[in-house]
This record gives sequence, C-alpha cells and structure tokens, in this order.
Amino acid sequence: MQDHFFAVPEALIFAANQLAMVVAYGPADDQTFGPANSVDAEGNRYQARNIWAPETLFAALQAPLVRPEWDTEDYIDMDAAKQAQDALVLLQEPALATPKAITAVANISGEFALQAMGLTLTVVE
Repeated sequence: MQDHFFAVPEALIFAANQLAMVVAYGPADDQTFGPANSVDAEGNRYQARNIWAPETLFAALQAPLVRPEWDTEDYIDMDAAKQAQDALVLLQEPALATPKAITAVANISGEFALQAMGLTLTVVE
C-alpha cells in the first residue's frame, strides 16, 4: 500500500467518482472525491486528497474499463468514467495541477503534495 495524491478539477469530480467505482469496491466509492477543497494560483478549484491504496492503483486506472460485477443495475456512468480516465495524468513526481486534467502522483501526501501541485487548501473536509 502507498499514498496516492489526487488533484481533481471541480468540473471532473463526478467523472472521477464514476471511475473510482469501476476500479474500487462498490457504490460507496462514488463519494471518493468530495467537494472542491483547494485552489490554484488562477483560482481554479479542485478536490485534493490522499488515497491510501495498493501500488497497483495506477495500473488499474489505466486498464480498459469494465463494468464491475456488483453494478447489475448500471449505477455507474461508464461514459463519465471513461472521461475521467482520458483526463488522467499519472505521475511519479509532482507537477502543477491543471484544470483540464485529473493529476495523480504516487508515493506523496499531505502539505508537500499540495504545495508541489501549486494548490492551497481552502476548505477542510
């Protein structure tokens, strides 16, 4: 297991939660990314958070999307999940967050991750 830090632009939070349900465990994962809680220097809003997950998370996020067996009633919006997957930028080293991409960095967390991605926490969850 390791930390993964995500910066999800406000406009992609719904899509990111759909992707989270595809690669995680069930319908509760539609709450993985909550409301925007940080901003960049230009005022763009993001949901920034750590996720403690297996080291294989990035591989799962890049794999072809398959509706999970538990989703027998088409709860997941697979088009939105694909939109999130297409917007993913998966990094091993921090870089500035961008409002056009879901930026994720492996093996980083907390205040250092926020600063490295050019974000300032605005709301504490």
